[in-house]
This record gives sequence, C-alpha cells and structure tokens, in this order.
Amino acid sequence: MLFAPAVRPDLITKMPATGADAIVIDLEDATPPNAKAQGRNNLQAAMRELADSIPVLARINDPTTPWYRDDINALPPGLAGIVVPKIETVEGLDQLSHDLGLFEGFIVGGIETALGVADSRALLAHRAIDAAYFGAEDFMADMGGVRTEANHEVAYARSQVALAARLGSIVVVDQIVADFRDDARFERECVEAKAIGYRGKLCIHPSQVAIANRCFLPTPDEVDRAERLVAAYVEAQAAGVASIAFEGQMVDEPVAAQARRVIELASD
Repeated sequence: MLFAPAVRPDLITKMPATGADAIVIDLEDATPPNAKAQGRNNLQAAMRELADSIPVLARINDPTTPWYRDDINALPPGLAGIVVPKIETVEGLDQLSHDLGLFEGFIVGGIETALGVADSRALLAHRAIDAAYFGAEDFMADMGGVRTEANHEVAYARSQVALAARLGSIVVVDQIVADFRDDARFERECVEAKAIGYRGKLCIHPSQVAIANRCFLPTPDEVDRAERLVAAYVEAQAAGVASIAFEGQMVDEPVAAQARRVIELASD
C-alpha cells in the first residue's frame, strides 16, 4: 500500500506505475488542517483519472476529529476502500458502519494507539474491518516512548496486532519506515514483519514498493522447493507416514502447511 498526500496531485498521478498493489490518498496526517477541503477535491479528481488503473483507497480522518464527517460525505464512487486510522473501540466501529451506510468498498483499520493495541483482538474481529495495519509512529507518540531503529519498543504491540489479525482472519500490513532513504532498514523490517505474519508493508515512497514486493512475494526457488516438499509429503501420507525427511529437514504437518502457504502466496 503506497501512500501519497491528498494535497499532492502531482505525486498521485504517478502512483499507478510504481508496482504497488494499491494506492492510498491520505486525507489524514499528510494533509494539513487548512487544506482538508482541497484534499477531498483532489481525491475526487484522482478517482476520475485512476480508478481503472489501480485500486484506490482514501485514508480519512478518524471519527474523533472535526474533519471525519466531511470526509465520509465526500467519498467518491469507485473507491476500492477506505483506511480508518486509530480505531479504538467496538462502539466506534459500530458507529463507523452506520455512518458508511451502503459503502461497498473494503475497510482497513489502523491499530496505532495504546487502547487500540490492548483491544486489538475485539477490534479486528469486528464485521466492519476487512484488513488492518499497525502504526508504530502514532503508537509510540501515544505511549510517550522513544522510537528506535531496533524496534524493541514496538515488538510486543507489533506481534499483538499480527496475532489479533490472525484470530480475526484478516490480512495485516506492517508499519512505515519514515526514513525512505534507508533501504536496508526497510528491507530488514519487511523480513521481520513477514516472519511474524504480516502480509505487506505500508510504503511512503515509490522506492520502497519494489523492496516490499521482493520481500513478501516468494521467489521462484522458494516456490519450487515448496511444491516439491508438498508433493513428497502427500506421497508419504498416502503410504501412511506422517513425518518425513526432506532435503535435511524434518517435515510434518505444520511444516507442510507453511509450504502450502508459500504456494498460495505465489498464486495470489
């Protein structure tokens, strides 16, 4: 998911060529208070130009802000979905569902506050939420802590959100890397996120998209090995064997399930 400020139509028009799975036109933090109305106008103009080329989402301002209602009323037809930041309560999601009425796009909820993380299991099981992301920067701002490159300060929250998304059977996307020049850090975070169950990365610069795609999508060699492993395991099961050795690795059902997941990701 590649983000661009709603106040930067020059950037928005270039986004379909970046290789992102979806673009997010940001009416929230990337659009200053005195430009919210212009941002909504730019969103509507962008939809007329881009809707047929790539899935377009809008990140609205959260329901506690004075801009939320105008954002909801200005959602243009054809949006693939909306991103709702800082979700915190089940009651708030009930109200969101009511406010959206017959909106047919999918809803991505942002878990990025202390309360949101603490109650993430209930939030990400809510019928209104189709996918989620973890926002480390806002989370640490809420906690009053210090953001570090090592990510130790968000390790619990990051894992908690991944677990809640798994229990809610939804896709979850990992935090941004604010320094978009640091490709090494971005790649390292992609590897970390994939290892704990995240399915993608929030991108704030086009250069990050290719790295995310490379890290989260299986390589041809990984797919080939997974297919051979699953074939060998199926053959063993047919012979009444539940555990086999495959290229120096012990394979039982959990390992086979991981291999099937690699094959599934490659076919998505």
